[in-house]
Amino acid sequence: MGFWDGETCEYCGGKIVEKRVTLHRKIKKKYVIVEDVPAGVCSECGTRYYAANVLETVEANIRGGRAKARREIVVPVYSA
Repeated sequence: MGFWDGETCEYCGGKIVEKRVTLHRKIKKKYVIVEDVPAGVCSECGTRYYAANVLETVEANIRGGRAKARREIVVPVYSA
């Protein structure tokens, strides 16, 4: 039995399924991408849910420097 089995979305009532997602965050004026994060995702509206221990691990890795970045990418910036 998975962590999200039997759970439903608080917004639309859709079924929550377990997936691996990519998080985009701004930390200390820098953008960070965290790949392969376990999450519960609503099959109807796409709302994401994260277990507290997952978010604590992500936070510790990027703020505390526990993990080295696997790679870096260049992102183009446009002006309107």
